[in-house]
Amino acid sequence: MSKQFVDLGISVPLLKAITELKFVIPTEIQQKTIPLLLSNTTDIVGFSKTGTGKTAAFGLPILQLINTHLPVVQAVILVPTRELGHQIFSNLAIFAKYLPEVSIASTCGGIPIKPQIERLTNPTHIIVATPGRLIDLIQRKAVNLKETQYLVLDEADEMVSILKDSLDEIIAELPKNHKTFLFSATLPGTIRQLIQNYLSKNAVQVSANMETIGNQGIDHQYIVVSPIEKLDVLMHFLTSKEGERGIVFCKTKAAVNKLAKNLAINRFSSGALHGSLSQGIRDRIMEQFREGNINILIATDLAARGIDVAAISYVVNYHLPDVYEVYVHRSGRTARAGAKGLSLTVLQVEEVAEIADFEKELGINFSAYEKPSSENVVENNTLLWAKQIFKTKPNHNVSADLKEKIKTVFHHLTKDELIDKLLANYLLQSKTGSFSKSDSLIKKKTR
Repeated sequence: MSKQFVDLGISVPLLKAITELKFVIPTEIQQKTIPLLLSNTTDIVGFSKTGTGKTAAFGLPILQLINTHLPVVQAVILVPTRELGHQIFSNLAIFAKYLPEVSIASTCGGIPIKPQIERLTNPTHIIVATPGRLIDLIQRKAVNLKETQYLVLDEADEMVSILKDSLDEIIAELPKNHKTFLFSATLPGTIRQLIQNYLSKNAVQVSANMETIGNQGIDHQYIVVSPIEKLDVLMHFLTSKEGERGIVFCKTKAAVNKLAKNLAINRFSSGALHGSLSQGIRDRIMEQFREGNINILIATDLAARGIDVAAISYVVNYHLPDVYEVYVHRSGRTARAGAKGLSLTVLQVEEVAEIADFEKELGINFSAYEKPSSENVVENNTLLWAKQIFKTKPNHNVSADLKEKIKTVFHHLTKDELIDKLLANYLLQSKTGSFSKSDSLIKKKTR
């Protein structure tokens, strides 16, 4: 019989909160790590695939270990991005619903530091922070970590380069007897080095669901296209998923911007997310995505970290990632909390051979996604063209005289006849490439 949270030593207030969230059966990583963290005897390294509940695995015991009689920072949780920090802060606040004495602060970069400094003048027990912002606060004497007992490195594989430069400075502020809890979805060599350098030699390593790194709820598929048809095939796929929520991953910010512009031209409900956007814009895009005002998010890998949105039914790898770990994190945005999801990778012919390497390294199986026929692509593009016309706002600067002349040209046509002629004209132009200057620009952008 599976263990329940009550069997792991979780306190009554926390049990009450997570029961309301319908958390009953802990995941494997939670079952293995929660009792260890609560025992508070050693450093811990936890490996588990994305979407298996690592936040609760360290968050619940940290909350329970806090001594609310001491108005000092007792735990620091380091994260790679503000988005992930916000997600963890929100989760901890929900878990601590019946622990009003526990004070949690979010001090991540990308937003003004002054309000954070003011917040830290009040008693604070737990800080969720990005490394750079925490160091800034330390240098400004805005935070005191001299009595901090717990350091959590979450998504450590995404922070290796950041931590390499900053961890020494942070750890220098902590008492020597502090405990370090490191969590990661993957185990590259850089993480092994991090463990060796900063954790106790007696650190306990816990692996859960690592025999198959890929989430079992994800259907991994690939489709092979030529460069010129790549966007058309993507738009055909997105049309088939109309009304569903998904993320399209690109390698670079420039690629995100280009694809976002193409999808906007074709009236897809989408938004772009990358590191060069202001934090206000990124927050607004994420809020629209969470609330369902937009269904498609086009994002770089780092910007998408921390996205834990319900009902993401698919992810698209518009560019094949360079490293296996990135694929794990991308595909892990879907099929969360036991749901099913699709991870579709768009390949060029010369990249197909790499699929076998991904399968071998990650212990997953890819299947071929059926490529739409040229007729289906043309049909989809024609439908998108019609939607463009429907959603185009009238140009009120057109003279009344010109409008009247145009009406005279079409006045004898019925609605069906006009549609037939517009369709025939569009399809002829598509076939011959004889677009007007403005249409040629649109066609160029969609390639």
